[in-house]
Amino acid sequence: MSSTPPRPRALFAMGRPHRDALFPRAAIDRLTRLVDIEPDLVAEDFDHVPHLAAVELLITSWGCRPLDDAVLARMPALKAVVHAAGSVKHHVTEACWERGLHVSTAAAANAEYTLAAILFANKRVLEIGGLYREHRDALDWAAHFPGFGNYRRTIGLVGASLVGRRVLELLRPHAFDILLADPHLDPEAARSMGARLVELDELLAVSDVVSLHAPALPETYHLLDARRLSLLRDGATLVNTGRGSLIDTAALTAEALSGRIHAVLDVTEPEVLPAASPLYALPNVLLTPHIAGSLGGELARITRSALDEVERYCAGREFAYPVNRAALTTSA
Repeated sequence: MSSTPPRPRALFAMGRPHRDALFPRAAIDRLTRLVDIEPDLVAEDFDHVPHLAAVELLITSWGCRPLDDAVLARMPALKAVVHAAGSVKHHVTEACWERGLHVSTAAAANAEYTLAAILFANKRVLEIGGLYREHRDALDWAAHFPGFGNYRRTIGLVGASLVGRRVLELLRPHAFDILLADPHLDPEAARSMGARLVELDELLAVSDVVSLHAPALPETYHLLDARRLSLLRDGATLVNTGRGSLIDTAALTAEALSGRIHAVLDVTEPEVLPAASPLYALPNVLLTPHIAGSLGGELARITRSALDEVERYCAGREFAYPVNRAALTTSA
């Protein structure tokens, strides 16, 4: 007579408010069918956590403490980490890779904002909305914005991170010419994603919209400096949902003040910008307070992604959105 294999022991490791927001009753019900977990036990740190040595799977999110050597020594059975959020850089340490842990992320769930920003930018929605509010009648929009619209526009993505790749997927149904700049890809890999690999300077010079998805690394600090920002074509839109440090804020402010380019900025350096920054008031700049990621009702998508990964793990399958040591050093 066959017996059902034991379910892996799992543990929530995150801030308790995040557990409560991400895992409502229905999600808990699904999770407890997959793993052996105490739903009300949330490890905001790893002190005084019962049965820690038996934990095979960590379900993490915002607020998870770093999984360093000392923590991992107390979890000899740990094999995998499913992160119900984006970046894992805050808690997945070198010790995790030395252990050979399998790590998954829900970062790819955060891409809709970028798609909307691209579509609105080419349609000149913000500018037209402002003019319409002022005039309260229909103007000759084609005369004000020659060639505006999305058909056959050139979109440049900087960085093939998980979010960048998801943006590429979302762009496919639209008639865009898509360029990609990423020093860690080859042309064939870019083609498989539906993009043409080019150097960053070329991408900046020919794109109608440039969207940033590169990681924050010493070599990407102020990746878009004054020289590179000057390469943007007149009327181009720069979208940053990645990291504020990718752009030289002073240089961008100067370009935006000239009115030559547009910008949609969900992240800035610093974050938050000083109250006196001209970027708040410029009609060609949209500032939002780091809301591109999943928030509100969108948290359910992160939860579903994490639960799907837990189900794959329990079935002995590969993660759909794995993170590995090499990719982590070159992705956002």
